[in-house]
Amino acid sequence: MIRFYFHPTPNPAKVALFLEETGLPYEVVPVDTAKGEQHMPAFRAINPNGKVPAIIDTEGPGGREARVFDSTAILLYLAEKTGRFLGAPEDRPELLSWLLFLASGLGPFSGQAVHFQHAAPQGLDYAVNRYRREVERHYKVLDDHLATRSFVVGETYTIADMSAWGWLDRAARVLKVESDPLSGFPNLKRWFAQIDGREAVARARAVGKDHSFKPSGDEESRRALFPSNYPPAAAE
Repeated sequence: MIRFYFHPTPNPAKVALFLEETGLPYEVVPVDTAKGEQHMPAFRAINPNGKVPAIIDTEGPGGREARVFDSTAILLYLAEKTGRFLGAPEDRPELLSWLLFLASGLGPFSGQAVHFQHAAPQGLDYAVNRYRREVERHYKVLDDHLATRSFVVGETYTIADMSAWGWLDRAARVLKVESDPLSGFPNLKRWFAQIDGREAVARARAVGKDHSFKPSGDEESRRALFPSNYPPAAAE
């Protein structure tokens, strides 16, 4: 059994997609980040960084319980555990390269674009421009790469596609447009439609729908989501 610590945001969505693609048995454990549940000692024992997603594999290496945190680490761990969605062995260097491109580039810049456009105070035009343009640059890298191929790595659907789908599913919010956010990236748009049409995607989107998560936007949620913006409680 996989205990899946989840909030309905892009990085957990990647793991939800993998779990639904493989049919691995799992239990969803909601972590309401707007309430600050990611900072509770019980969760910090699973992910010291206080972020979702994280998993506990009750049948980890050697039959022992194992924790894994960070969406890319989880995708690699589960792909290796199941032997699925890793692509061909000869494509391993490309798989690792694109996974880390997504983990260190497209994901963080997308997150910062969302933050400065939707959560930060008005007037930070430099930051908005910086992160929007970097997101678009990363989209262009992927768009160029997909010009002559169906998948991010090799000839088959892999965890690299799942990882990219997680953030690209939120492209309208990332780019702050109402519709057709990938219109300027035709190869990426074609690829996204192909991945988004998979049956497991609809199931992944339904994960956590039975739980009522707190909306963000008030002072409590800002302190929970962006604690480094505030002084430590003892210093207030």
